Amino acid sequence: MSPDVACTPLHGLHLRHGGRMVPFAGYAMPVQYPAGLMKEHLHTRSHAGLFDVSHMGQIRLTPHSGDVEDAARALETLLPIDVLGLRPGRQRYGLLLDASGGIRDDLMVAHCGDSLFLVVNAANKVADEAYLRAHLSHACKATVLARALVALQGPGAEAALSRLVPEVTEMRFMDVRMLGLLGTSAIVSRSGYTGEDGFEISVPEDRAEALAEALLADPTVLPIGLGARDSLRLEAGLCLHGNDIDAGTDPVEAGLSWAISAVRRRGGARSGGFPGAARILDALENGPPRKRVGLRPEGPTPVRAGAPLFGDETGEAIGHVTSGGFGPSLQAPIAMGYLPAALSTPGTRIFAEVRGKRLAVVVSALPFVPAGFKRA
Repeated sequence: MSPDVACTPLHGLHLRHGGRMVPFAGYAMPVQYPAGLMKEHLHTRSHAGLFDVSHMGQIRLTPHSGDVEDAARALETLLPIDVLGLRPGRQRYGLLLDASGGIRDDLMVAHCGDSLFLVVNAANKVADEAYLRAHLSHACKATVLARALVALQGPGAEAALSRLVPEVTEMRFMDVRMLGLLGTSAIVSRSGYTGEDGFEISVPEDRAEALAEALLADPTVLPIGLGARDSLRLEAGLCLHGNDIDAGTDPVEAGLSWAISAVRRRGGARSGGFPGAARILDALENGPPRKRVGLRPEGPTPVRAGAPLFGDETGEAIGHVTSGGFGPSLQAPIAMGYLPAALSTPGTRIFAEVRGKRLAVVVSALPFVPAGFKRA
């Protein structure tokens, strides 16, 4: 491993548990453990999996005035979501936009009472920090938190975590609480990026190993690597920034219109006021020229990211695949990509080029696997 690659606070734990380490977003991360990607994936779907996501960025926005609404109002100038309406103890998925309406990053925003707590993608966290400070310093202070972050995901997540902190049984999807956990203060959210029920738990770096080992002591919990994390989010139809969304895509064509709050749309109480608002609000009303879609190859061959898409077996490329692989829960290859809006209807048959051959694929509704969130 290159000396330029950083280690998370759980590096030693990964090695003890047999993690196969690879460089990812500047960190040494486990791509899989001895159980293997297939078992890790299916175990998370049926029981509970533990993921190290400490490479993600954790940023606190503290208002200079002491009024968290001032920080929320400022953050709304960068995101198309209702931050002002976010209640204490709740969080929301958000999109950090550039001047053209492109997606600089996707992130989580939590209301922690006296401040806002953001979780941003690892590859973008340095740029995000600089962007936030450049645009929000008049209203709030941005502090990068030196904390570890783990995700406990799967239908057995609540039972496993409640053995350590019973209060989590009272939480529902997108709740956030400050809880005492193994003698330290933890920021616990009922969320994750697998499509399953679960939690993300932020703790001081020096308490990360104790927390992870305590969770792994439960026989229903297995350590899970990046490989299964990717196949789980793909089955759930969730975007990976840098693949399915980036500065060249806007929220509407990416199928993320649901993340644009009603109060920020035309006719809403605080319509517009975010970067690229004109383009995005127009796309909401008139539809985008292209759309992100699910894809199901008709044969057994997986279609990978970057593969061009065609309307027939002889014409020019009309789109491309952004994520693709094998879906263990479906026992079949799956993919996502962008197509002209006219060809985005589920059931439409198109073609993907793999190793010089055009293979038939069918447009599919997303997600491939229904979500299992606890909403009540």
